[in-house]
Amino acid sequence: MDSKSEASQYPVSSLAYLGDCVFELCVREYLVRNNEAHPSVKSLEYVTAHVQSGAVEKLLPLLDEEETSIYKRGRNTGHTSVPKSSSAGEYRRATGLESLFGWLYLQGRKDRIDELFSRAFVQTEEDTSEQEFV
Repeated sequence: MDSKSEASQYPVSSLAYLGDCVFELCVREYLVRNNEAHPSVKSLEYVTAHVQSGAVEKLLPLLDEEETSIYKRGRNTGHTSVPKSSSAGEYRRATGLESLFGWLYLQGRKDRIDELFSRAFVQTEEDTSEQEFV
């Protein structure tokens, strides 16, 4: 079985578990590369379900059919508990995002992970003038 088809066979809970780590690594790498004075504090602005849910709204139009399918599998998985800091919908969308990042990681598609993270959180000067950053 090749890595692409193998990645699709993992339970969505496993993809989300891995994707949580992948997403955290993206945040940490971004903060370190941008010389953030207090990266451990600043990272908390990125790793909440509320913020990840907002990122999903930016990314959905960019996903291909297969990526959208993986995202939806993660989003629609059964959730037995939801953090008090987010709504059930936000938590579900964040889980979908994490599932997508885990799936992409298992496929060895770091370039796509970097592209999606950048599109969700790294804005050009033109974008910054139109809306606030995270």
